[in-house]
Amino acid sequence: MMKAWLYKEYGSVDVLQFGEIPIPSAGSGQVLIKVRAAALNPVDFKLRRSRSGDTPFPVVPGADVAGVVAEVGQGVSKFKKGDVVYGNILKITEGKPRQVGTLAEYTVAEEHVLALQPSNLSFEEAASLPLALQTALQAFDTVGFQKGQSVFIVGGAGGVGSLAIQLAKHVFEASRIVSTCSTGKVEFVRSLGTDLVVDYTKQSYDQVDEKFDFVFDTIGESFKSHVVAKEGGKIVDIASFPPHSSAVSMIVKPQGSNLERLGKYIRSGKLKPVIDPKSPYAFSDVVEAFKHLESGRARGKIVISPIE
Repeated sequence: MMKAWLYKEYGSVDVLQFGEIPIPSAGSGQVLIKVRAAALNPVDFKLRRSRSGDTPFPVVPGADVAGVVAEVGQGVSKFKKGDVVYGNILKITEGKPRQVGTLAEYTVAEEHVLALQPSNLSFEEAASLPLALQTALQAFDTVGFQKGQSVFIVGGAGGVGSLAIQLAKHVFEASRIVSTCSTGKVEFVRSLGTDLVVDYTKQSYDQVDEKFDFVFDTIGESFKSHVVAKEGGKIVDIASFPPHSSAVSMIVKPQGSNLERLGKYIRSGKLKPVIDPKSPYAFSDVVEAFKHLESGRARGKIVISPIE
């Protein structure tokens, strides 16, 4: 048996319970991971609130993981016992999320969603990256972003936005990067590499006098933010379903190859994890961590560590 956070019904943060469930076994193509750190994402509480799908209860939330391979299943060739790995293990099949996520002492994942953890990262730093980094990378890939183009990032202080700014600057070599945030986070967002920060409490989208090749909306405001796109510019909205008619929505695909592709930027320090100042939260404080996430006031990613 292992300790885990779980819920047995859909609802608010109040349905979360701390309990014991059986340690899962690694199936074909899977590895069993001893979880050392996990991170929270909005999808975790959206699924908990959703009241949709028929995943058997109890459900253990969590998608981001960093830890050590404890067991390999049949057919696994990429990893061996003792390897230090990280990844986004989110899996939704026919509307049903994975039953055992990462807020547990152990979890299982398909080998293709994992990558070896860069040696310059702590478990906490590694856990903060996968889902948000993959979301940002796949958004740029979705629009075919090219070197020298401009990008407007809505929500630059969040988990996805803070990494999208770094990707735009260091990986895609954008010609101009502009991002939004609230007053208290302006200097933080500027430090990530933006050319200009728009304080949304003082300036609306229609007051921005520039137009951009790519508008990446991480908070679901494409019905307003679309006005800063150039004619023919691309808009991706990851938080509105459906988004504005001129935008496309996008669901992240867990892919270890994304993390491997960006490994050299992580190892060189060009891509830096952004962890909320209140993190890491202790494993016993998961409810408080979710309350902070659901307040919308987090800066970067919320991490849970150690898992014990």
